[in-house]
Amino acid sequence: MSWYDNRILPRLINLACGTKPTTRQRQKIVPMASGDVLEIGFGSGLNLPFYNGDTVRRVWGLEPAEGMRRLAKQRIETSGLDVELLDAPGEDIPLENDSVDTVVVTYTLCTIEDVGTALGQVRRVLKPRGQLLFCEHGKAPDDNVHAWQQRLNPAWTKLSGGCNMHRDIPALLESSGFDIEDDNRMYIPGIKALSYNFWGVAR
Repeated sequence: MSWYDNRILPRLINLACGTKPTTRQRQKIVPMASGDVLEIGFGSGLNLPFYNGDTVRRVWGLEPAEGMRRLAKQRIETSGLDVELLDAPGEDIPLENDSVDTVVVTYTLCTIEDVGTALGQVRRVLKPRGQLLFCEHGKAPDDNVHAWQQRLNPAWTKLSGGCNMHRDIPALLESSGFDIEDDNRMYIPGIKALSYNFWGVAR
């Protein structure tokens, strides 16, 4: 891993993903988590303030990037939650079948290389009555914005640690066997090519 990827990129991602609009989005879904929780793409721990300690027993934070885990440690120490970091990619979740009540994924499905395999792993570890809480950016509904997403994505992916700005998140969830129970979509404040959001609950 390069010095940029290990030292600079984690701080840039922390800033970009910690803006007021994205924070408001996190507040919409993270408090719904309960039981034993797996957060895919834990990052620097930006979701930690929004977990309800009365309903969440523990949080497994899946995060393969050393730089992001390093940034997360201080937030974990002050969170008051039982958090265990897992050094693994989304395509290889090191948990038992049917062991998780809630999976949380925020601004992460854009970066996972084999997102279909990762969502298959999510299905494997979720209990039969478990829930997937998601909030992601992705494919814009407007043709002109989507065209810009297509043009910019190759360069953007290289600069942003693998983020793809034009993935169709609901289609990915449904093709991986999830039923979306709560489906919300809109542009949030920001650069239009990066600001079309999908969030809700899937099972």
